[in-house]
Amino acid sequence: MLDRHHLNILRAIDQHGTLTEAAIQLCLTQSALTHAIKKLEQKTGVTLWQKHGRRLQLTEAGSYLLSLANRLLPQFEHAERTLQQFADGQRGSLRIGMECHPCYRWLLKVVSPYMQRWPDVDLDVRQEFQFGGISALFSHDIDLLITPDPIQRKGVLFSPVFEYEQVLVVHKDNPLSSVTQLTPEMLSDQTLITYPVAKERLDIFSQFLQPAQVMPKQHKTVETADIMLQMVAAGRAVSALPAWLFEETAQGLPIEAISIGQQGIHKQIAVGIRQSDADLTHLKSFVELARQTKR
Repeated sequence: MLDRHHLNILRAIDQHGTLTEAAIQLCLTQSALTHAIKKLEQKTGVTLWQKHGRRLQLTEAGSYLLSLANRLLPQFEHAERTLQQFADGQRGSLRIGMECHPCYRWLLKVVSPYMQRWPDVDLDVRQEFQFGGISALFSHDIDLLITPDPIQRKGVLFSPVFEYEQVLVVHKDNPLSSVTQLTPEMLSDQTLITYPVAKERLDIFSQFLQPAQVMPKQHKTVETADIMLQMVAAGRAVSALPAWLFEETAQGLPIEAISIGQQGIHKQIAVGIRQSDADLTHLKSFVELARQTKR
């Protein structure tokens, strides 16, 4: 009764809005597309869409099938690509999702030996899943997730890779460079630079500033650590970064790193994969290399 063809139609209509454009995308005639849905509606006894001029609006039943299509079709498409890769002599694919802005520098050290070890694996790093990695794993949009904030869910296995401390980077002439213990109030007159991430996902806010109900004088966001450090070196701001990233990139700059709070902010990078993929050798190999790679 219901097959993949119907799900493709509903997804195409959702993406393009009209029967004409959906039919073009699916290489069908408009009448063939309409006939397929009408036949399904007759068999199920429900209406899947309603017309409003040239536009189509899904009914509640149509919306349900669309959500099903958005979950299942990416898995079908990924399976087909993987089978084709096996047919072409490849070992499959590895799509990496990142929930860690500064981890790209570290990831390069893992990717290079991995590609040498697995030349027939198609490797891709996907940034669009920065803040929805778990759902991307379950929907098969990615195969592996790198995150500093692993969320334990049934069906996902996380392996710790390395530990690090989140530190505050300041100019050597900044009065904060000489404090013995940083308190949240000390940042109330500072300009703080962070990656463009929601505050609730920034440790310096969630673990340090917000519990004390303190905010910096100004909060700015920058995409790259190099620009952050240059702004700190110019005395324009302070920034919260992993200590290992500071150690790798701060040479020659008039900047220092200080612990945040009495205990410091300590984090751990983890690699997550689907439990159903735990026996795939090319995935296990990546996790092993990640553990071995120095920061």
